[in-house]
Amino acid sequence: MAKKVSKNAKVAQRATNAGSGKDHVRVVKSIKDPITGKYSYKEVIIHKDKVEEFFKTK
Repeated sequence: MAKKVSKNAKVAQRATNAGSGKDHVRVVKSIKDPITGKYSYKEVIIHKDKVEEFFKTK
């Protein structure tokens, strides 16, 4: 029978894996074409601290 991992052990593991994928998020930004008026979507996976910076840029 498998043993359960306690919540405290998971928190400790998260500290050791500081550069892991849990710090990254997928962001989708809609961009309108000025000529045709159609929308296209830009999808990027970035660090969660840079999300606001991504949306501010054109």
